Amino acid sequence: MSRRSTVIPGFGLSLGFTLSYLSLLVIIPLSAVLIKSFGIGWSGFLDILGSERILKSLQLSFSTAFFAALVNLIFGLLLAWCLVRYQFPGKKLIDALVDLPFALPTAVAGIALTALYSPNGWIGQYLDQLNIQVAYTPLGITIALIFIGIPFVVRTVQPVLADIETELEEASTALGANRWQTITKIILPILLPALLTGFALAFARGVGEYGSVIFIAGNQPYETEIAPLMIISYLEEYDYESATTVAVVMLVISFAFLLLINLLQAWASRRTGRTAP
Repeated sequence: MSRRSTVIPGFGLSLGFTLSYLSLLVIIPLSAVLIKSFGIGWSGFLDILGSERILKSLQLSFSTAFFAALVNLIFGLLLAWCLVRYQFPGKKLIDALVDLPFALPTAVAGIALTALYSPNGWIGQYLDQLNIQVAYTPLGITIALIFIGIPFVVRTVQPVLADIETELEEASTALGANRWQTITKIILPILLPALLTGFALAFARGVGEYGSVIFIAGNQPYETEIAPLMIISYLEEYDYESATTVAVVMLVISFAFLLLINLLQAWASRRTGRTAP
């Protein structure tokens, strides 16, 4: 029996290298975390996880990451729309500024946001007069996660939006659809896989974010203490069991959420006939 030829030769070697590379960088380290955590047994695992301080930090990390990703989903779409569909002065500058959170060190971002929103900061001093406190609150954490997550949505949606032909909108209008119907029936279904991808990336980045959050959070136990900070604190105390327990819980929840997003992407891609980015 003749062997079927492929366009790209060396598939077996490439697959082996890919699996080895993935195992060394992802599978083996994650397996070590799981083994270390489950080594204390289910009773020890549940005792650590039953700590109110840990539960509060997990709830804070996932809730703020979710809301920040949701805000980025809405305003990232609007920003991508403006950058693709309109011409205006300073467009290239704004387009370049979108990538600034990628290049800016997270600690610098955290210090800058704290300087802006602290009670005596440039913006915080005016918010303080209205009895609105941003720094050292969950709201400040959410703002920090919005800042570092916005590029994921914009850069994921922007190329897909650029590929949508304006003739589709013109045809929809010619057939009697109003603007709202064109957006909800034509544009959003096409953008849905990209929007879900951007949301998932922003959420995943927000859950594990550390540098830009610890400065504006204030790190108050039970109130503004995030889960990554708990992991760092346990590691500094050589409490590896507690650190790996928190890490495993974050890993499982994040994996389940991202798996759900991938299933939604596949469903949306089948409906629109487009491949998710």
